[in-house]
Amino acid sequence: MPPQPETRSGSRTTPLPGTGLEEIGVPGQNYLRDALTSCTDPLKAIEEFQHENGILLPSLRQMLPLLDLHGVRRLDFHTSVLEELRDRLVTHIEKIGQKEGRERDRKLKDLLNKSFPLVQVKALRPVVMAILKNTPHIDDKYLRVLVKDRELYNDTDTEVKQQIWKDNQSLFGDEVSPLLSQYIKEKENILFDHQNLTNLFFSPSPKVRRQGEVVQKLAHMIGNSVKLYDMVLQFLRTLFLRTRNVHYCTLRAELLMALHDLEIQDIISVDPCHKFTWCLDACIREKNVDIKRSRELQGFLDSIKRGQEQVLGDLSMTLCDPYAINFLATSAMKILNHIIINEGMARDNTVLVLLLRMLALGLSAWNMIDSQEFKEPKLDPQVVTKFIPALMSLMVDDQVRQLSSKMPPDERESAITIIEHSGPPPDACQAYVQESSVASILSMYYTLHTARAKDRLGLMRILGTLAACESDRAFEDPFLHFLVSLLVHMGEEFATEDFCTVVFDEFFYAGLTRDNVTRHLLKLLWYVYPKLPASRLHTLVKALQPSSQQNEAVHRLYDALSERIGNEEAAPAVPANMDYLEGPLMSVPTPAPIH
Repeated sequence: MPPQPETRSGSRTTPLPGTGLEEIGVPGQNYLRDALTSCTDPLKAIEEFQHENGILLPSLRQMLPLLDLHGVRRLDFHTSVLEELRDRLVTHIEKIGQKEGRERDRKLKDLLNKSFPLVQVKALRPVVMAILKNTPHIDDKYLRVLVKDRELYNDTDTEVKQQIWKDNQSLFGDEVSPLLSQYIKEKENILFDHQNLTNLFFSPSPKVRRQGEVVQKLAHMIGNSVKLYDMVLQFLRTLFLRTRNVHYCTLRAELLMALHDLEIQDIISVDPCHKFTWCLDACIREKNVDIKRSRELQGFLDSIKRGQEQVLGDLSMTLCDPYAINFLATSAMKILNHIIINEGMARDNTVLVLLLRMLALGLSAWNMIDSQEFKEPKLDPQVVTKFIPALMSLMVDDQVRQLSSKMPPDERESAITIIEHSGPPPDACQAYVQESSVASILSMYYTLHTARAKDRLGLMRILGTLAACESDRAFEDPFLHFLVSLLVHMGEEFATEDFCTVVFDEFFYAGLTRDNVTRHLLKLLWYVYPKLPASRLHTLVKALQPSSQQNEAVHRLYDALSERIGNEEAAPAVPANMDYLEGPLMSVPTPAPIH
């Protein structure tokens, strides 16, 4: 196309309009090209085109020579008028969209039919997009155009994309996938953060967690579409099944509760897990299971009828969420402590049995979805009648030793107390930890309690048995993250060989084939290495040297730790108090029994 001639003021004319104008009867670049190739005087043809297609208001035309004198380009003038009119038109379209009824739909459909050819004109595209955004049901012929053109698709509002995604699962998956990856990465960044001890995984409340960027973006992308919500749930189930990553279970619960907060009735009214998840969320938020909510949770589990068993799949994912597991196990430990004080029996406490039942369901989530056998696992009665009494005996031993330490010094009596209440854990503890997922979790949370209390004997008795936990549950990230955060506060104990033997040889070494265990152990050393005997530190550094097969994060942390040790730098400061670390038995009110 030939260069555009100068106007009398030295400015250039408006750029030639893009495609789409001729389709609505406005002369565009094709018209101007024909005029220039068939005329005898190109300058006159351009002047006529400007006169016929410029702003037609006589009052404005009189201003053009004055603008020329002030050096205002015609392009700038026409662009400013265009932008002002476009913004007003978009505002008017939004007002139409806020109305309801057939008249609104008719107006929007008519506007879309007349304006859609202009979607390729960038300056006018916002008008077309505003119409599309406010049109409840867009004709497929328009959606097909948007999908084929990547630039148009990217400029499309989420409300329009929702109508595209409903019939294009792969395209929706492409949009959702980066968000899911971001979500997992954010969780892992917290779990493996070795530089900030107060950045704890379990600290944020449910309300805060679901205000996160990824959850809110997913909720916005889903809108009120049940079909898109079902697609996201299917993505989460598939990824959980493929990776066993429990953070997908967390996202399943957080997304549902985010839609609950937004009052998206179209979705929450049809999700059969909504009421249960809502009730459990309230319990986690309040750190308590009161009588009413206990009945609601139990009633929901008992009300699942034949033909509805598949609900258990999603329900088990909700209970497999690490935050749910943390709450259930913490509450169970609180009840056990209450039973000991009141000399009761575990099997008589209905709330405890309910919590164990929900734990069993949550811990069976992956197997249930994998096998597609949707049946609630039966809680082994012996976990309640044999394992829990054995675990409670350990808790009693801890309390006896603690009480003994506060009494007037009597070396003989003190020695007898320590000997009688410091032996190996009962056989039932060790046996059930290997066989039962529920027993494993309870033992793990009892271990956290001993570490929180800085009870070195209590910790040394139980920690080694966790290496044999059912399905290696003690080597999962949420537990190791919490355990390491607590062990850091027992730094002085690492100067003794017997403590190091239990922590490193009996527990951590058993899981060193896993990169995640190596990373947690490196984090522990980051803080306690100055306390370790030189020979022990040398052995650990040698054992932890990563191989070429281990991931880059392990190599980076190992190199940073090695450099710190080599430079004889002091270990990072540990917070003076442990207030930021919630104690499994201290912060949760004792649930009342169900009557």
